[in-house]
Amino acid sequence: MQTILELQNVVKNYGRTPVLGGVSMEVKEGEIISVLGPSGCGKSTLLRIIAGILPLDQGLVRIRGREVSDKRRTLPPEKRGINMVFQDFALWPHMKVEDNITYGLKVGKVDPAECRKRVEEIAGLLHLDGLMSRYPAELSGGQQQRVAIARALVTKPSILLLDEPLCNLDVQLRIEMRTEMSYLFHKLKTTVFHVTHDPSEAFAMADRIIIMNRGRIDQADKPRTCYLRPGTALVAGLLGAGNRLKRAVLESGTVGDTCCVRIGQDIVEGMYFPGEGRGDLSCQVRFRPEDCRWSSVRGENCFAVTVMMSTFEGGFYRIKTRTMDGDELCFLHSGPIEEQESGYIEVEREKLYVYGSADC
Repeated sequence: MQTILELQNVVKNYGRTPVLGGVSMEVKEGEIISVLGPSGCGKSTLLRIIAGILPLDQGLVRIRGREVSDKRRTLPPEKRGINMVFQDFALWPHMKVEDNITYGLKVGKVDPAECRKRVEEIAGLLHLDGLMSRYPAELSGGQQQRVAIARALVTKPSILLLDEPLCNLDVQLRIEMRTEMSYLFHKLKTTVFHVTHDPSEAFAMADRIIIMNRGRIDQADKPRTCYLRPGTALVAGLLGAGNRLKRAVLESGTVGDTCCVRIGQDIVEGMYFPGEGRGDLSCQVRFRPEDCRWSSVRGENCFAVTVMMSTFEGGFYRIKTRTMDGDELCFLHSGPIEEQESGYIEVEREKLYVYGSADC
């Protein structure tokens, strides 16, 4: 596939504060990319540099092989062949739905017959047919989102940029919209660069996920690979491995990608991601609450814990426990467990992630 977007060593500082520390990537035609990361990691800044809203300090950006940003010049957004959907949708309040959608076509002086054809097609795909004469204030949040997407797609941009597009919608509507958007973008073969803080949104929509940390890329891969093999402790935490054991000790000697760690008086096996810390016995252990199994007797790959409390969360209980080292962690269980009860947590080796000292 053709490369649509290329970034080479993009650097951006705000005064003396570094925001992007040399970001490079390629996005192929028709690919949906989701960028994840904690607040302040640089993902929104990166989006705005691609859009031409912000200049960069070093590096370059190419769209369809054409340089659009370097340290000397920044091509304005309207000359890049891109469109953007914002968090607040940014619809014209005084224009009807049809006028909002056709605005970019009229500015681009598209033939009226072609304009009508495109608007009818996109309105049908986004179920807006019966809403064309309404004003934005007369629409629900989901309907406004569809109008914003229709307006962005109708001009057939080379790249569609999405800046937290679902964050202002309620939970159920977000689930519905991310499924609908994924279907639409894949159907139209739209190249999408999507920034979000929600991993489930990225999993549902993206062909590839990029996780950023402190202005750099920590991991870039297919969603399933990132989920099953999180390359850093930060990636693991962002993708659901919220249990963190900081007092575990790496046992000397690792075999390939696996290692042994001591948790309290127990030794368990896990998947080893040394980072720059190979040879140092300090480590951080990460795993997901849903990957734990409670047992009152010692089993395979387990460590001792004491129950602190049980919280009902609908279809399951979240059990908070403490290891013999004093680390706290949670797991999911079908029913409550008595406080101060002692037992064991079992975690499969492939689902227990161990990170070297440089990642602690």
